[in-house]
Amino acid sequence: MSEHHPQFEEEVGSEQDVQLDEPPLYRVLLLNDDYTTMDFVVEVLRYVFHKSEEDANRIMLNVHQQGAGVCGLYPLEIAETKIDIVDSLARERGFPLKCTMERE
Repeated sequence: MSEHHPQFEEEVGSEQDVQLDEPPLYRVLLLNDDYTTMDFVVEVLRYVFHKSEEDANRIMLNVHQQGAGVCGLYPLEIAETKIDIVDSLARERGFPLKCTMERE
């Protein structure tokens, strides 16, 4: 049978007011340029941002007509990773496509 050692006991609080804040989200944007093809932009939106064909075409048109298109909202680390992937893919294919983010 175990012995009772009161000097090793700790009080356990049953009520704690711990408030966890949601991490801030960042809006990832593709920026228009005069050289990147519309097909490549759609490909990036489908592959990197997992957009449907319809959504990818809609966002691509926003990029083309309005100068920028929103790809999604992500926590900081995910947004940075997606931007890095877009930059790498664009460089590999010889396009100057730029991707950026802004805090929501």
